[in-house]
Amino acid sequence: MQTHRRSVLKKILASLAGIAGVGFAAKAMDDTDAEKQASNIVYDQEVPLFAGNTKLGNLVFIAGKGAHFQGDIKAHTDHVLKELEKELILAGSTMKKVLKVTVYLNDIADYQAMNEVYKGRFGDKPPVRSTIAVAKGGVPGDSLVEMDCIAYI
Repeated sequence: MQTHRRSVLKKILASLAGIAGVGFAAKAMDDTDAEKQASNIVYDQEVPLFAGNTKLGNLVFIAGKGAHFQGDIKAHTDHVLKELEKELILAGSTMKKVLKVTVYLNDIADYQAMNEVYKGRFGDKPPVRSTIAVAKGGVPGDSLVEMDCIAYI
């Protein structure tokens, strides 16, 4: 699994070398295929602001998930990870197929507590991750943490 994850990650990185980050995608599919992929976007609102997930080839991109309720960082992290998992399943993937996660923390002091809940949620071979403490104003919607991810199908 780790070898497959790495080869998929290498393909993603190679695609970033293309024009506007779509060089690999342009080679992999024509405009008709790209339009078909775009039609896989699932909206949870009548007039959506953004999609919960979108697919390109065998990749799925999951939009940022937050926790919009009163609670501590551990409760928020657990909720966000469960929401990511739901969206991954909806898109035909799993937590074990996640290649990259970005974590946005409202307060970098929550880093250790967030890690306690995060650890092990993606299987034995966790994805690469970036963790960012957001600037003044915090994570949207008063969530203490937001996460997005990229996975393969």
